[in-house]
Amino acid sequence: MSNTDYDFLANGGEMGRLTRAKDWSKTAVGAVESWPQSLRTTLGIILNSKFPMFLFWGPDHICFYNDAYRPSLGNNGKHPSILGEKGADYWPEIWDFIKPLIDKVLDKGEATWHEDQLLPIYRNGKMEDVYWTFSYSPVNNDNGKTAGVLVICNETTNQVITRKNLEESEKRFRNTVKQLPLGICILKGSDLVVEMANTTYLHIIDKTESDILNKPLFDSVPETKETAYPIIKNVLETGVPYYADEFAVILNRYRKQELGYFNLVFYPLKEDNTIEGIIVVAYEVTEEVKGRHLLTESEKAFRNIVMESPIAMAIFRGKEYIIEMANLTMMHDIWQREEKDCIGKPLLEVFPELMNQKYPELLSEVLSSGKTIRENEAVAYVDIKGKLKRFYLDYEYTTLYDKSGKSSGIMCTVYDVTSKVKARKKVETAEERARLAAEIGGIATWDLNLLNKKLIYTDNLLAIFGFEEHTKILHPDIRSRILPEDDHIVVEAYERALENGIYKYEARILKLDNSIGWIKVHGRIFFDENNIPIKMLGTVMDFTIEKNMQQVLMKSEKKFRLLADSMPQLIWTSDTLGNLNYFNETYYTYSGVSKEEIEKNGWLQIVHPDDREENVKLWMESVKSGNDFLFIHRLKRYDGDYRWQLSRAISQLDENGKIQMWVGTSTDIEEQKNFTNRLEEQILERTTQLELKNRDLVNMNIELQSFAYISSHDLQEPLRKIQTFASRLADLDEQNISAIAKTYLSRIEMSAKKMQNLIQDLLTYSRTNSAERVFTKVKVDTIAEEVVSDFSERIEEKNAVVEYSNLGEATVIQFQFRQLLHNLVENALKFSKPGIPPHVKISMEKIDGKLLPNAEFKDKTYFHLQVSDNGIGFELIYKEKIFEVFQRLNTESEYKGTGIGLAIVKKIVENHKGIISVSSEKGKGSVFNIYIPDLT
Repeated sequence: MSNTDYDFLANGGEMGRLTRAKDWSKTAVGAVESWPQSLRTTLGIILNSKFPMFLFWGPDHICFYNDAYRPSLGNNGKHPSILGEKGADYWPEIWDFIKPLIDKVLDKGEATWHEDQLLPIYRNGKMEDVYWTFSYSPVNNDNGKTAGVLVICNETTNQVITRKNLEESEKRFRNTVKQLPLGICILKGSDLVVEMANTTYLHIIDKTESDILNKPLFDSVPETKETAYPIIKNVLETGVPYYADEFAVILNRYRKQELGYFNLVFYPLKEDNTIEGIIVVAYEVTEEVKGRHLLTESEKAFRNIVMESPIAMAIFRGKEYIIEMANLTMMHDIWQREEKDCIGKPLLEVFPELMNQKYPELLSEVLSSGKTIRENEAVAYVDIKGKLKRFYLDYEYTTLYDKSGKSSGIMCTVYDVTSKVKARKKVETAEERARLAAEIGGIATWDLNLLNKKLIYTDNLLAIFGFEEHTKILHPDIRSRILPEDDHIVVEAYERALENGIYKYEARILKLDNSIGWIKVHGRIFFDENNIPIKMLGTVMDFTIEKNMQQVLMKSEKKFRLLADSMPQLIWTSDTLGNLNYFNETYYTYSGVSKEEIEKNGWLQIVHPDDREENVKLWMESVKSGNDFLFIHRLKRYDGDYRWQLSRAISQLDENGKIQMWVGTSTDIEEQKNFTNRLEEQILERTTQLELKNRDLVNMNIELQSFAYISSHDLQEPLRKIQTFASRLADLDEQNISAIAKTYLSRIEMSAKKMQNLIQDLLTYSRTNSAERVFTKVKVDTIAEEVVSDFSERIEEKNAVVEYSNLGEATVIQFQFRQLLHNLVENALKFSKPGIPPHVKISMEKIDGKLLPNAEFKDKTYFHLQVSDNGIGFELIYKEKIFEVFQRLNTESEYKGTGIGLAIVKKIVENHKGIISVSSEKGKGSVFNIYIPDLT
């Protein structure tokens, strides 16, 4: 058939050529010359159309299509074989869908229309999801009956997929936006209609989606219009975004009206460079702002407490201890300075005399360590009007912190106890003199025969009674020296001795110089078999001075009571058993309880019921141990209020170190306690944050343990199988396996071995973090001997020398320290110079931590382990890199390894709180220096 035989088939591109070339006499439609005019006309239109068209013709639905439709059939599919074939044979995958459409057109002559219809078809060698927009239209034959179906279609797969991706992307975007912790709202149009609002935004304004979506914004939150609308209107008109921090706005939410603060952005929403709306992004900072305001008020209140406190208080800031504030009690009573001479100046500049005392070091320790340091009766010398005056102070230095948690200053609280200490020292001096007088006087012994009145005595008995040395005296001589007024005491003592055997009394004597003295007699009476008294043995001691001192002490006690009654603090005393036996007048005035009520109901009646049990417990522990008593509790005041008190008591000792009594004080610390509670709340908050961090560390440790398990089992098990099967294949005879295959198997085994080494090294590295750290004292020579034994074959192979001796002992984590030394020796043997026997030296000595600039523990001794070699060395620019995981300075073909060994060494040193450094030079070996603190 020539191109000129049938004009309707002229042109038409590829499909025109294929249609003309096909032998149609072998098809269901027959030879071309038999085709009806309607088919010819329709094909002429189809082939010359640039719009995709397909034709089903006749009862067998013979297929025709044009070049524009051709791409929809893809490659390696239906084209070109479908041309002239039955539709049912070539569209099996969609025939159940399109056959009813075709029948509808053929039977009823009605056209159909489908848009973006999914019809999967086979093309490009596989089934593909294809979307179509198409219509089925009737084509009539020459008799006016419908004989074919014209399909005018357009493949919309790319458009549909693009639209779906956009919809999915928008959906993901909206879901993401809804979950953000930032409040986000999209406003459209000049009426600011809410198109979208995420969960956080709805929470901020306390509304639901149904309350605000598709409604003007200020219909939902009218209370914000006055503040926000002028700003939003300006953004709509100018297109300039608005940013604000701590933007203040009043909101009606959660059943109340409140002032909120927000970091927010009003950003213009543009389409085609036209402003269509506003994006609102808001982050609420109300709590932070209010917290800062409260903190400011708290600081102001704290300053007022300091300034109004009757206790001497001051605050120093910075490393120069600038005096930021000091109350009048501190400035006038302790420092005796005016405000202009103190405030704003460095403490040690105002009081240079403190430089040569302990206070510079003490202040530095408080500021750097964060510790609170207290001391009672500390001695301080202060320049008062050009003269150094000694003070005794009970002080407390507490660290102050800034908002970031860093120490920024010191709060100093001081009690001047100079008067109390001086008074006590006077009493102690008097007691010391009394003890000295007693020692000088000595103790005399005597032996009296009751039958013949013969008296035997030591020489110092003469001195006690005032007789001259070497004088011979008889019992009547001694008996006559007892004052007549005290004679009955001696008689009564003797009568008691006849009953119980113990002879004991104190009485006055008239010495030969007519002075009166006091003697203390202790003795025992002895009886014969008939219960007749026959002898007395005993001692006599002149305790005249002691007796006089008791009178002095009584006077001192009287003065003490007068002083105590004038003190603003509550002062009390106790006997050695813990029974409170004296309270000063301030005690009764403060509590509103009379002396009779205290005697009747006891002192616990004014202690808060919740504090009584602990109060008694701690008090009795102090009485039993002799340790100072210190307790913070609540006491009931005269007006019925309970206020916090700091009670402390100190035992008073005699010359033998035995407790004679207790003296205690109770000081009202209600204001200080309130301030401390606020500090404790801040500490609790920081503790909670640390607990969260600690929980994260625990989770990380669990993950590390999971990794260790996978490394030791799940990863190594497949490697073992690879090695086993590769080994079995390699053992087959030459007929079953080629030389090339053996080479490949060898490489497989080498790679598996390398992977196994890498896993083992990674496992070792992870265990240095998670393993239990138990420090024990070990002999380093023994560990070195074990490590050298591990490398005996390699040492022999390389003619190497590993030198060590007298390494001593060290307190370390034993298995980790062995791993450390093992890796360093292995490193030295591995990176040796070709042809030169390796020479490794191991030494260890002790060194003072003060000599190490980077030492964490300056006051500790460090074990200095040094491992040196004569190997290839390296350039010092890599001295940090070599300790990183998987870091290698040489290729694997030159030196085998995983690049983890030195990383493990560094991790082990860190586990020991130590220091590691290395010095090296290319071609001249390396020296590793390790310093481990002795923390025992």
